[in-house]
Amino acid sequence: MVAGCQANVPPSRSMPGVRSFILRSLLCRYPVVSVTYVRRMGAGQAAPAHWEGSVVSGTGSNGLTVALDEASISRFHLRAVLVSGMGFFTDAYDLFVIGIAATLIKQQWQLSSGKLALLNAVMLGAAVLGALVFGRIADLVGRKRVYWLVAVIMVVGALGSALAPGYWVLIAFRFVLGFGVGGDYPVSAVLMSEYANREDRGRLVGMVFSTQALGLIVGPLIALGLLGAGAGNDLAWRVMLGLGAVWAATVVYLRSKMPESPRYQAQVQGRHDKAVADLARFSDGSLNAKPVPAITHRMGLRAFLTNRRWLVMLVGTAGCWFLLDYAYYGNTISTPQIIALISPQASTMTTIAIQLAIFVVAAVPGYLLGIARLDRIGHRKLQLIGFGMMALCFAIISLVPGLTTAVAPFLLVYGVSYFFTEFGPNMTTFVMPSEVFPVTMRATGHGISAGVGKLGAFIGVFLFPVLASSLGLRGTLLLTAGVSVAGLLLTLVLPEPARRSLEEVSGGPAEVPAVATPAAAVGPDGARPGGVLDAPPDRAA
Repeated sequence: MVAGCQANVPPSRSMPGVRSFILRSLLCRYPVVSVTYVRRMGAGQAAPAHWEGSVVSGTGSNGLTVALDEASISRFHLRAVLVSGMGFFTDAYDLFVIGIAATLIKQQWQLSSGKLALLNAVMLGAAVLGALVFGRIADLVGRKRVYWLVAVIMVVGALGSALAPGYWVLIAFRFVLGFGVGGDYPVSAVLMSEYANREDRGRLVGMVFSTQALGLIVGPLIALGLLGAGAGNDLAWRVMLGLGAVWAATVVYLRSKMPESPRYQAQVQGRHDKAVADLARFSDGSLNAKPVPAITHRMGLRAFLTNRRWLVMLVGTAGCWFLLDYAYYGNTISTPQIIALISPQASTMTTIAIQLAIFVVAAVPGYLLGIARLDRIGHRKLQLIGFGMMALCFAIISLVPGLTTAVAPFLLVYGVSYFFTEFGPNMTTFVMPSEVFPVTMRATGHGISAGVGKLGAFIGVFLFPVLASSLGLRGTLLLTAGVSVAGLLLTLVLPEPARRSLEEVSGGPAEVPAVATPAAAVGPDGARPGGVLDAPPDRAA
């Protein structure tokens, strides 16, 4: 062993003393090569069960992962927020503007309640497929390729929707638009998460998500401006839907300037030198890492979906997102119908103004406080608080006699529920799936979670008018309270990722010294062709 060398080898019950000594000697002899742990320690010695099927990697002590994790917030972080956030603003605008546009389209085309429900929900149904498909593709070919492709699809879908000559053509282009929006969810979250530092990751990904607030506000503002200027219903809804193409075209340009995720390049593609160079260029030299060689890592979809640990994570992230979106989208897109139920005499302009006021007074402060406090409170803890307060508010509306017929008291409690939705699970269900899965399956896990979430949104939006007509507003919101309680309970299966490195949360030690092990020498102990090795997940996660 090299004199003075202090090799850091994690303790292992399955490693004999001699083998431990040999490994420590190798660590000292080859200090600059990245490390992974093989799936089995030797012939006939099986690794612990929780290692099976998991994959992570690390870099040297001054390598890329440490540089990213310990960086202070700087301009390049804010540039990444802008690029990802502009896309998510477009997603939110396209998803929520239909609630207002559908009110105008219904009057013009004399839509039945069934056709109206389909118009409101079709984009969400397409988003399910988009999130599943593009989340997987982003793990196979890279985040950046999917990043600009989904933005192009959104341009096509928005333009086609604005120019649609009839109902079914509009439905078809809203489906195309939803397919692109669904694909944007995993790549926007994962790319920002992989650029973020350890201390502020929740805040940075939360800032991306909070551009949804702008989408919620801009749509009603444009509607009020158009209708207030005397625009006809046909022109108003076409302009509202067509503007989605303008936002998406801006996203295409911005994303063409952004490099691939440095963690993905180094840990999956094995292009560590390029990742370091791209990061230095994108950060204008403010963040530099040593070009330590990296070993690439893979995990098959089958291994991911049959691993107990990742299945539990998927149930937690996808299930919570499903329950949240059922409650959130059902209420948000149906807000004009809710206002009509409590105030039947309200005009279209009044209804839009009330909807905008709810967003500004209740939702925006929730987003802002969520950004400020997410990492301090904890991502998991904030999700528990938010689901609990949602359940309480919906229960109060449902169980207090006369509350659904008194406009001011109703809007007060409804607004509080809105605040804790934003300052809680609406943000955290987007953030946490970008943290708890390994890099090789991060976009896939987020895509599955987002897709299942959008399935909940589709069901909520489609069922809300039906339930409101059969159960009444009180019965419908009581059911929503029960859904919120289920979300609170399901959150308990998730770990707390706040202020922990992605590698620690999702799979293993973030930074460890290296061992040079030729693939041919490892053989059945973990190596696969091309130097691809498996590694154990982090037990603390």
